[in-house]
Amino acid sequence: MAYTYLLINLACIAIPLIASFYPRHAFVKEWKYFLPANLIVAIGFLIWDAIFTHMGVWGFNPSYLIGINVFNLPLEEVLFFIAIPYACVFTYFALRYLVKNNPLQRYQGVITITLAIIFLISGISFWGRLYTSITALLAGLYLLIAFYKKRDLAHAYLSYLLIIPFFFISNGILTGSFVESPVVWYNNNENLGIRMFTIPIEDSIYGFTLILMNIDLYEWLKTKFK
Repeated sequence: MAYTYLLINLACIAIPLIASFYPRHAFVKEWKYFLPANLIVAIGFLIWDAIFTHMGVWGFNPSYLIGINVFNLPLEEVLFFIAIPYACVFTYFALRYLVKNNPLQRYQGVITITLAIIFLISGISFWGRLYTSITALLAGLYLLIAFYKKRDLAHAYLSYLLIIPFFFISNGILTGSFVESPVVWYNNNENLGIRMFTIPIEDSIYGFTLILMNIDLYEWLKTKFK
């Protein structure tokens, strides 16, 4: 039971990590771009995570943890910001190779500005509910900048759609599906109280922003240093 969160992280990263050494299209060769990108994004999210944990916006059930903390965060939570982005950026990397005609390519600009407006309005409308407002505003501002910079996010959107089933499994377990009690609990005064099964709806935006930032910075580093 104490290894639950650790095993979720390992399950998410195991297959992408093994597949990274596929000789014809090896993601391991991209580590020099992914690792610094992931480190930068992870530091930002961990600071956010530590602040919200301290404020009681969310917290962790010690029954599902091995008991090692980094500052005030469980080690498993720190590993989450490596395992999940790795799996998702690998998925993005594979799709860029496998999918030459992305069906979302034609609409990616419209998708970006539409999501930006929805998130910004939501963040302002629910100001005071910290998880909802901060998550929505961050996502909205990031997408607004991406639209202004004319970033091509078509494959990032396709990657996110592909990982949604795995999101429901992994986040579902973390938030109480298939287990006796949540691994990660949430203060419903700081979110909308809307759940997708056991998952707060804000988690889908939080995860989307985490993945998008990792992909975007990874691509930027490739452009700068390749």
